[in-house]
Amino acid sequence: MLHRKKHSNDRDRMAQNSEHSAKQLKNRLTTSMIAIFLLLLASLAATYAWYIYNTNRHTTNVKMAAGTGVNLQISNTYDGDYSSATVLAKFPGQLVPVSTNRISGGFQKVTLFKNGGQGQAPLVTDTFTGGQTSDYYHTKLFLRTTGGTTDIYLSDIGFEDSDEENPISSAIRVGLVVHHPGEDQPPDSEYIFEISDKKNPQAQYNTDDGEEGYVLDSSKRDGSTVLPKLYTSDAYCNYNKSTGEVTLKQNSKKICTVSGDGEGKAGRSVEVEVYIWLEGCDEDCTGNLSGTTLQNLALSFAGIVR
Repeated sequence: MLHRKKHSNDRDRMAQNSEHSAKQLKNRLTTSMIAIFLLLLASLAATYAWYIYNTNRHTTNVKMAAGTGVNLQISNTYDGDYSSATVLAKFPGQLVPVSTNRISGGFQKVTLFKNGGQGQAPLVTDTFTGGQTSDYYHTKLFLRTTGGTTDIYLSDIGFEDSDEENPISSAIRVGLVVHHPGEDQPPDSEYIFEISDKKNPQAQYNTDDGEEGYVLDSSKRDGSTVLPKLYTSDAYCNYNKSTGEVTLKQNSKKICTVSGDGEGKAGRSVEVEVYIWLEGCDEDCTGNLSGTTLQNLALSFAGIVR
């Protein structure tokens, strides 16, 4: 009888211990889940840069308008129809933040964050991978003239933000890769333009290496950053739409040179690759832009006969 009672008490104690252990395990799991949830919330709150994209609209109506003062002509194919303007294909994808200081070196995008250090954002970008062609807009245009040797300049990069209070243009870059004259020729030079002087009200730099203005070094894959060569509207020429007159500013930057025979026959066209991307390292590339888009963008070229 005593033996059965003792055995029963042992079972009760084992059941109580098992129940206590289960409660402890449950509490630990609950605590772990809460910690994971809080970490997730922190991550969501801190990934304000890099993971921005256009939600339901895309960069469209990319117009390349050529100045008509020197019979400058443009087309979206080498052997296509040339005129004073052309409309290129719509961007079919989503602008995913990528970064580069040299287009020829390729693009990179973030894959991992880590805790920020003193003076940094709570989480900063840490690990990167190569960007995909669907992450940015890429197209080609071709310039030619029937006149004499003509130096080509950008006269404007026009754009329209979908939300003026949260301007995605503040983090947009336009890159031009210019080829040698002729069909299927190698690249000769490239230029990266910062198209807007607008500021995002929630801007904050959160790249681990570097500081405001720095972007990923395309020659490295360790997150190293470098200060890129950026052009702004100071590099445009002045183009009078009424008269067709082209004049240069102090910092006007020649993009390329085209030549014709001067008697109405066009010379070899120059291929210009156009890249449009969202610069992930830009401090303006923050979470409040996630519902915005660049509704359209237009490049305008003009030429001066030597």
